[in-house]
Amino acid sequence: MRHAIQLAHRGSGAVEPNPPVGAVIVDDQLRLISEGWHQKFGGPHAEIHAIASAGERTRGATLYCTLEPCSHQGKTPPCAPAVIAAGIRNVVIGTGDPAPHVNGRGIALLREAGVTVTSRVCEAEAQRLIAPFRRLILDGLPWVHAKWAMSLDGRIATRTGDSKWITNEHSRAQAHELRGRCDAIIVGVSTVLADDPQLTARPTGPRVATRIVLDSQVRTPLSSRLVQTAQEFPVLIVASQSAQPHRIAALKSAGVEVLQLAGESGDPDRPSLRQLCVELGKRKMTHVMIEGGAGVLGAAFDAGIVNECHVYIAPRIIGGQAALSPIGGKGVAQMAEAHSLLNLQVTTLGDNVYLHGDWPTS
Repeated sequence: MRHAIQLAHRGSGAVEPNPPVGAVIVDDQLRLISEGWHQKFGGPHAEIHAIASAGERTRGATLYCTLEPCSHQGKTPPCAPAVIAAGIRNVVIGTGDPAPHVNGRGIALLREAGVTVTSRVCEAEAQRLIAPFRRLILDGLPWVHAKWAMSLDGRIATRTGDSKWITNEHSRAQAHELRGRCDAIIVGVSTVLADDPQLTARPTGPRVATRIVLDSQVRTPLSSRLVQTAQEFPVLIVASQSAQPHRIAALKSAGVEVLQLAGESGDPDRPSLRQLCVELGKRKMTHVMIEGGAGVLGAAFDAGIVNECHVYIAPRIIGGQAALSPIGGKGVAQMAEAHSLLNLQVTTLGDNVYLHGDWPTS
């Protein structure tokens, strides 16, 4: 099952809004017959790839699948009938499918056909694999990644605002890989004004992210690289309801989409991040990544919308009270209120350290 989970990760970024799924077929001696994973949205599911590779050897075999085989007709035929037709005797499942149109129906169909089904094997890992899918299906919200790079003393720029580059090329390359698997990249207008970023993945990944700027008063310049490339890579400006109409019209004429949202409670000029997530969920965006700056990241943590963190740390000391920190916002008053990342992974990228983990949610 853990091998199937590893296979499933290969489809990350290419299968959304579907979940990543892996499948392995073995004989009665647990010898590998075939394997497969869901490779692209609209393409054959993991079980179908594995069955096709196995041929007649599926008769009497055991299928390990990270997710309950589907039982409905979607963009592809249902998998459970294909498993039955292949003569597979046993099916071992990591976790059930939370989608309301499946949710146990695939397992029931298999058992009705005489297939022995064992479920909840490596369940925690299998559920984590589909956590973004579950959030989109059940809550209508995207999985929100928070990403930042900082020095050893927790600074994202010097006191003059210079930040190129804190981390090494290995960290920056991996950050671009992350972008290439996301449906949207979010920054604040201050980042646009200070850095004039492109916010694209280089080289391009399996997804082309919508570049989102939180810009209450529509200050994003028409000359910015974001606007200048809007015809090639989509740009969404999130503005307040009090934004100047002529500025909105100018951006729309340049090919930029402008979305006006109601403000946060107590701050009508700051578009609600929670409402933005609802809007992105309606657009079937599964993964969105917030890249800063400090105000946006702080607001995201304060709003409780962050699900996963990616932190790159370089062995450099910047110093200075005026140097910028990665996370602003209200923060917590007591250390007892501070959160620690779950499922923490720590790796080195050259002389940099990469921390990756899940943000605890209630």
